[in-house]
Amino acid sequence: MLEGKYQRGYHLEKLATIQDPRIRKDDKGYFVMSLSENTKVYFDSFYSFLGETYSRAQSERQKLNTSLAKTPNDRVETLAYYRARGVVVDLLIKAILRFYTDGVNLGIVMTPWCFGTVVLEKVEVYRERLTKGEIQDANIPDYPYYVIQYIDEIYKSVLLELFDFPEKAFQMRWQYSELLKKYSKVLTNITNSLHSVLGMIKNYGS
Repeated sequence: MLEGKYQRGYHLEKLATIQDPRIRKDDKGYFVMSLSENTKVYFDSFYSFLGETYSRAQSERQKLNTSLAKTPNDRVETLAYYRARGVVVDLLIKAILRFYTDGVNLGIVMTPWCFGTVVLEKVEVYRERLTKGEIQDANIPDYPYYVIQYIDEIYKSVLLELFDFPEKAFQMRWQYSELLKKYSKVLTNITNSLHSVLGMIKNYGS
């Protein structure tokens, strides 16, 4: 559990009761095959990665709060830098909590680099919405020019730091979000069809 209050969506007791062909088990535990790389992703490893990243992000958020409180109001660019980091950190924390607690959509179980790319794309979309004034953010003051400018400059490096990834992790853009939407729908249809067939067989044998 995260902070003793957020329970993983696919905890072991739940995995043991789910009848889904996408969920498999070997001597290392329960796993699914990732949608893009077609590699094994173990549930325990996935949640451990999220937990470690969450701890780093929370620690960074606390440091930023301290730095913001100590920085004079006339240090406009310094404050903008801290606030820009805050935007990225807060989005990462929200993404982790959503993925960690989701026990409905198997598409959320993915490799670390895949998750990193998903968050990267979320930051970019969020940045565009901030620019257009479509959303309000507690990190953004009345005049967000410097904050948005710093987001552009630092968001990749901040995420690499918090994920503890090498720079090459973001060199290839997999467009994971679209893949997740596409394959989650396909796999859901396959699962529903299998359950329907099994139900018909069961009824036939009764």
